[in-house]
Amino acid sequence: MYFTATVLTKGKKEKFGFYAESKKEANSIAKLKFNGIIIKVIEDKEPLEEQFKRFKNDLLKNIRKKKIKQDGLISAIRQLAVMTNAGISIHDSLTEIADATDDEALKIVFSKLADDINSGHSMSASMENFRYELGNLTIAMVQLGEKTGNLDESLYALADMLEEIRSNITKFKKAMAYPRNVMIAMAVAFSVLLTYVVPQFKDIFDQLGANLPVPTIILLTLSDLLVNYGLYVIASIILFLFIFKYMLNNSQNFKFGWHVLLLRLIIMKNIIKFSTLSRFTLVFSELIRAGIPIAEALDTSIEMIDSLPLKQKLQSVRMTVEKGGTLNKGLSETELFENMILQMVRAGEDSGTLDAMIQKVAEYYKMRFDAIIDGLSEAIEPIMLFFIACMVILLALGIFLPMWDMGSAVNGR
Repeated sequence: MYFTATVLTKGKKEKFGFYAESKKEANSIAKLKFNGIIIKVIEDKEPLEEQFKRFKNDLLKNIRKKKIKQDGLISAIRQLAVMTNAGISIHDSLTEIADATDDEALKIVFSKLADDINSGHSMSASMENFRYELGNLTIAMVQLGEKTGNLDESLYALADMLEEIRSNITKFKKAMAYPRNVMIAMAVAFSVLLTYVVPQFKDIFDQLGANLPVPTIILLTLSDLLVNYGLYVIASIILFLFIFKYMLNNSQNFKFGWHVLLLRLIIMKNIIKFSTLSRFTLVFSELIRAGIPIAEALDTSIEMIDSLPLKQKLQSVRMTVEKGGTLNKGLSETELFENMILQMVRAGEDSGTLDAMIQKVAEYYKMRFDAIIDGLSEAIEPIMLFFIACMVILLALGIFLPMWDMGSAVNGR
């Protein structure tokens, strides 16, 4: 929020604008930041110049901020676990990994962590400054290791979880590679035809003055758009993608709406749902098995979820557990889990073997996710063929229909 502070300094009233999370925080900032007598601090409309400056700063921050590559992070976590287990100090381990790595982001983060630890900070507290780069799960597992005194075991478990999550992402990317490449190839071929081939037919149709059918008009319009305004089209697409990405990163409402739309798409719905539940149950089972309280384990597991609508539903589980309800009841209220899963969780709660049951649930959702990914290419192929057929039919009808009409007119003479 934007606030304006009116300050009396050297006998003059001056106004200063600044940002704060709340009125209370704004008052505290004003007292620390401005010399003089604070007359009043009010929430104000953000000036256009400040809006532009904030937009520019957010943009540069997003460009400069680099997430550590998943492979590099997993490798670094495993090295840290081995060195910690061998009795090497955390500071020396972090310094050694930072010196050895080629990943610039990892080098910067681990070097800063080593400096902070050398200054007397805990590892988890130091990691809070790099939540974006390291992720919520990494910080949660390090906190767990520090609480239990088994940091090396927590790091080994963390590396395994990150490996599993990366494996799911890799499977999805591989499954999407073939249809994506085919569609890109078709789009390029279609663009080349519209740019170089269709204009030749346009000249012929113009000379003959034929009445053009609808497919031909569509084809010629697309060709004209690409030939005469191609650079503007490309620039518009790039600008749209740029704005789209910015809105996703900076507007929760926009991001929520986009995620709702994805969940309504037939194919994407199950992929997102089962990948989310697989990740959620994987992290939750590990935390429960490590002895973390259910409410705290839910917090960390829910933070790992990317889909905001599903995250919102699962947050209700946390609220139910906080109010004294059972985990089974909370999961049931989300309407995301099958009856079989709810029965397993209920049995785990009743018998005191919740950690083992949640682990079985995690294995079940991993199996479901793997099955969807394995059949993804087959599911996408009909849609892909439909779009290819539409492009071919439009091209064929757009060129041949006028020629057939002209041929019929010539034969009629």
